[in-house]
Amino acid sequence: MNDQRILEPLRKLGIGLSPPPAAVAAYLPCVVHGSLAFVAGQIAMSDGVVLHPGSLGNQVSIDEGVDAARRAALQALSALRDALGGSFERVERILQVTVFVASAPGFVDHPKVANGASELVAEILGDAGRHARGAVGVSSLPLGAPVELLMTAAVEAA
Repeated sequence: MNDQRILEPLRKLGIGLSPPPAAVAAYLPCVVHGSLAFVAGQIAMSDGVVLHPGSLGNQVSIDEGVDAARRAALQALSALRDALGGSFERVERILQVTVFVASAPGFVDHPKVANGASELVAEILGDAGRHARGAVGVSSLPLGAPVELLMTAAVEAA
């Protein structure tokens, strides 16, 4: 996939792709193996600070959860690009996105939160960004984040 095919839609949306955040524990941000790339869990952060801390249905609104999912998706794309040598050239498509949503008991709008990520990725990559998805409610996430996102991509083998 041409690098500009991803960067141009981002520019049109007024979104810059920041460098991926450093890992906050003992893991790699992205592992490429053969024709697959696995992006580790991304929580929405800005300057090392978690965005919208708390849980959906309590401290965090659906709009804030959607924003966190969008930011986590952008960070996942940034980690993917970094692992592929700073380019999206080898990306064929996004296969799966899993969105974990820290939520209060009774919260049922996990898909609405996850749509923030799914819709943005599809808007940026077109059909190659449409993916299988899981939206999972959990009681808490690392660093008090409201959303954590995992991404798997098909890539051309090196």
